Order: sequence, then C-alpha cells, then structure tokens
Amino acid sequence: MALEITDATFEETVLKSDKPVLVDFWAAWCGPCRMVGPIIEEISSEYDGKAVVGKLDVDANQEFAAKYGVRNIPTVLVFQNGEVVGRQVGVAPKTAYTEAIDALL
Repeated sequence: MALEITDATFEETVLKSDKPVLVDFWAAWCGPCRMVGPIIEEISSEYDGKAVVGKLDVDANQEFAAKYGVRNIPTVLVFQNGEVVGRQVGVAPKTAYTEAIDALL
C-alpha cells in the first residue's frame, strides 16, 4: 500500500527521507487520478524497502501541493534528498514512474 502523506507528515516522510520518494498528488473526484492509483500501488509493492511511495490528497492537503506548483492532477513528483528531481503531469505508463525511481537507486 502506498503511504498516505499529509501536510503534517510531508516534511518527515518526504523531505527527510534517505531514500528516493515518489508522491502522487491526487483527488478522489479526479478520473485520471483513478487510472494512476493502481499503478502507484503496484510500484509501492515493488519498491518496498528501496523507495518511499505515497499519495497526497490535494483537497485535504493544500500546503505542499501549492508549494510545489501542483495545478493539474494527477501530478507525480519524485524527490531525492528533499529536492524535486522528477515531475510527471497527467496519466503516464508505469515505466515513466519506475524509470524515475530506478535512476536514483
């Protein structure tokens, strides 16, 4: 299961992680987000222990969505050492996400 990331846990979970972090910015009402969701869950299982994979509901947690300029969802950001090193806006194939993580491992 992908971690549920909130504004309250973002700094600890994402910015202070010693592993690559993939964050899916999504909302329950967003159709394309529902297409990306199962892909994110698969990646979460496959990269367990190697990378942190989480989801942030932009309706409930707007602080970091705003901070990172997330205007369209789904947006998937990849972080390394607290910095954004990858951004995918819209629906993409699984390989687009896994290649971004693999490049950091």
